[in-house]
Amino acid sequence: MSTLTLSALSRACRGILAAASLAAVGIAGVACTPNAEDARLNDTASHEDAATDSYQWLEDVTGDKPLDWVRGENERTEAELAATPEFKALEGDIRAILDSDAKIPGVQKIGDYYYNFWKDQKHERGLWRRTTLEEYRKDDPKWETVLDIDALNEAEGENWVWHGAQCLKPDRDRCLIALSRGGADANVTREFDMTTKSWVEDGFFRPEAKGGLQWIDRDTVYVYTDFGDGSMTESGYPRIVKEWKRGTPMSEAKVVYEGKADDMYIAAFHDDTEGHERDFVSRTLAFYNDELYLRSDDGSLAKIDVPNSVNKNVHKEWLLLELREPYEAGGAEYPAGSLIAANFDDFMAGKREFTALFTPSDSTSLASYTWTQNHLVLNVLDDVKNRLSVLTPGDGGWKESEFAGAPDFGTVSVGAVDADESDALWMTVADYLTPTTLSLVEIDKQPEPLKSMPEFFDASNMVIEQHFATSQDGTRIPYFLVRPKDLAFDGQAPTLLYGYGGFEISLTPGYSAGVGKGWLEKGGVYVVANIRGGGEYGPRWHQAALKANRYKAYEDFAAVARDLVERKVTSSAHLGAQGGSNGGLLTGNMLTQYPELFGAIVVQVPLLDMRRYHKLLAGASWMAEYGNPDTADWEFIKTFSAYHLFDPAKEYPPAIFMTSTRDDRVHPGHARKMAAKMLDAGKDVRYYENIEGGHGGAANNAQAAHMSALAYTFLWNELAK
Repeated sequence: MSTLTLSALSRACRGILAAASLAAVGIAGVACTPNAEDARLNDTASHEDAATDSYQWLEDVTGDKPLDWVRGENERTEAELAATPEFKALEGDIRAILDSDAKIPGVQKIGDYYYNFWKDQKHERGLWRRTTLEEYRKDDPKWETVLDIDALNEAEGENWVWHGAQCLKPDRDRCLIALSRGGADANVTREFDMTTKSWVEDGFFRPEAKGGLQWIDRDTVYVYTDFGDGSMTESGYPRIVKEWKRGTPMSEAKVVYEGKADDMYIAAFHDDTEGHERDFVSRTLAFYNDELYLRSDDGSLAKIDVPNSVNKNVHKEWLLLELREPYEAGGAEYPAGSLIAANFDDFMAGKREFTALFTPSDSTSLASYTWTQNHLVLNVLDDVKNRLSVLTPGDGGWKESEFAGAPDFGTVSVGAVDADESDALWMTVADYLTPTTLSLVEIDKQPEPLKSMPEFFDASNMVIEQHFATSQDGTRIPYFLVRPKDLAFDGQAPTLLYGYGGFEISLTPGYSAGVGKGWLEKGGVYVVANIRGGGEYGPRWHQAALKANRYKAYEDFAAVARDLVERKVTSSAHLGAQGGSNGGLLTGNMLTQYPELFGAIVVQVPLLDMRRYHKLLAGASWMAEYGNPDTADWEFIKTFSAYHLFDPAKEYPPAIFMTSTRDDRVHPGHARKMAAKMLDAGKDVRYYENIEGGHGGAANNAQAAHMSALAYTFLWNELAK
């Protein structure tokens, strides 16, 4: 890998929710796949918890009694929502979109070929396939199948879900492929021969667990996984990383580093950039808290001596630091949200001379940055709108220039085609109403459009606006509004408000054909709130809603809801809320703390029981976000623990809880227990649990279409009355 970011777990997977839950933009991507289903699944309860929580039996994920309850609720929900012709039509429309061959096949350059993972109606679990750039430029490229996951499942009697591949440089004839049963985070890793397109007999194999393999060289890998008792952290991730030689049992692999039980994740990586080959060990103590070590040939480790909150990136001769807190070095102080650079070897030798590459303002934050062979491209959010610029290192320092060809509006993202060999970039552009386009861009040249999605819904009578609501403490909260051009502003429009508000994740405009077909095309209004807890304005925006300040994210969301009513876009009876994972905690709190603001609420793959969240699956890894309920933190955590805030004496809007049995990141017990508690109190609640699907909720397009149709049907039934 030419660019090595060893806080990769925190950055790529820093949100609890994988990319599958965010608005799809129509380009096949690689899901975040951070390990075996947590062995502590049912061995987590204190006697006190069991005595006070009469619904704790629903935490037994695969127990007969809980699954009987799940099946019964599924049947009841489907009898209400899924039996009509309108539902079948909507489900079919969404399934057709997901199965459509018109989606843009996003590609990754590996050697001379461009690889894509593709799902459609005939290939529910997908094809890993490849083509050439010459073919890819065509409207209908010829693809060569490398691995057919559906055929593999049939041959092996499995239900594998693709979790990605890492291919060995420079020959790229061997890859380490990760496969998950049913879409869980836990996966296996198997060695694949790209020449014969077959599994390597007696090749590297990592049994099912959370963790991974990383190439060092042809006969050596780093392995971090479940090695047996005591080898996993309390968060359920690897605590130990080893160096493993081909032809030897994994049990004989040499220990490289051991973390502590209360660490989050331990891993190691090899940087194979020619002329800059290095090895690193990453110790993630918690979200936003990791250590990075340079590993020498003799196995010794030298820490990169910067604050643990810093995102660290090593590329060729450069060390880049993305700051979450103010940082003083070399006699200068750099504010939180800055990106600074130093020569890596000089830094390791004790020199602390940095150049500021980006400094935030009140309206700007660094969304991302991308290395090419000779340049660094910055992607900046300015009031949640993307702006690109190019930095070029040289003898006279860093030179800044404009990025040619980027549009003025819409979400713009760029990624290097091959940072080792060229300055080419992939550029995608989309907004809520404009289908995604993919272009090939050379620095200082106009983009070459390659692919464009079709219009999956009629947006001709719709418009996008950005507004700002005022939260309770006076903070301006941006939100995007998608509405019919001829909206009456009489307070009657069925309106869906979506939010997340956590883990420094920004919600920017994207083309979601499902939202368009399931909501907008019917005449509904769609709103996305950029509340605190996210990353829209950098670390300060995220940190403003951490732990004891979590309530501010909920006040922000409520402020947007009230602003929509004040503008007469809608009224409480016609306003719905939707969110998943951390966003499910958000909507759970809307349900319990702000029930008067909403006419219906969708709560997906949620956290809700914040008294026990840290004892369930990967929950302990999120204490940097929410706090530790086993300490005095419980005094503020209980103020946003939706499960405990429920009051049987109160009135609540209709709600639906949706999750997956196979979600091994956020425990399905959260949704089960909350729904059961509310149902037993006679509240207007529905529940649906997909039996597989992982944290994204669905393992294939049919399941995804079904769950989306359930949510939109429920919302329309309640809000369009």
